[in-house]
Amino acid sequence: MEKKTTAPAAKKPAPKKAAAPKKGGGLNAGIIIPILLAIGICIWMFILGDGANFDDPEVKHHPSNMLGIVYSGGVIVPILITCFLIVVVFSIERFITIGKSSGKGNLDAFVAKIRSQVSAGNLADAIKECDKQSGTVGNVAKTALAKYNQLVGETQLTKDQKLAALQKEIEEATSLELPMLEKNLTILSTLGSVATLIALLGTVLGMIRSFFAIGEGGGAPDAAELARGIAEALINTGLGIGTSAVAIIMYNLFTSKIDSLTFKIDEIGMSLQQTFSANN
Repeated sequence: MEKKTTAPAAKKPAPKKAAAPKKGGGLNAGIIIPILLAIGICIWMFILGDGANFDDPEVKHHPSNMLGIVYSGGVIVPILITCFLIVVVFSIERFITIGKSSGKGNLDAFVAKIRSQVSAGNLADAIKECDKQSGTVGNVAKTALAKYNQLVGETQLTKDQKLAALQKEIEEATSLELPMLEKNLTILSTLGSVATLIALLGTVLGMIRSFFAIGEGGGAPDAAELARGIAEALINTGLGIGTSAVAIIMYNLFTSKIDSLTFKIDEIGMSLQQTFSANN
């Protein structure tokens, strides 16, 4: 008697997770900073140090204009110029990146529209609004709405487990978006304090030169050397304070914008959890 064998049923392949959208990583600080250092040195040597900026082009001790005066600040000046260039470049980069992440339209109106559509049960329309917004808040809201829609039909989890899963999804989506916004802000924060310290080093070197001019003169100090030392100290101080001030202002501005985006994300997340709790 022939034994019938039944072929095992073919297993359905597990659905593949959608790949996260690729995002620009912003400027690479390890590449940009050395380039800006080279530019800073070139500015100091060839633009500020141009012989046309001095009454004595060969020794460059008597500047004839402001460029020559800044050049007279000494070897710390190109470092401070580099710091200023770094602040400018990364401020522009963060401004563009955070501006794109803010998305299209008014965020308050977007949040209000999502809340009203979710309350009315129009999840599909809410997801379309997220696509239109095309920003960080819209991306997180879209992920949370997809999870919300999935949990509505879930029967194996309790209500508390569903709420915990929804909250976890919102937190994970937020954690994927925020690092992109905060990238390179550490550089601005660091330069806010380091630029002042570098300037202080230049100030100390200038004062040392002044004291040498007093000591070597023996009773009649070299007035020219004394003036050059004091000028070097003040130039470094001015450049460092200016760079530090710009860095601190830009850092606080961008941090404020990121906090505003985070608040909107939290507002939408809280609204989704409250609506889910009330309707399921």
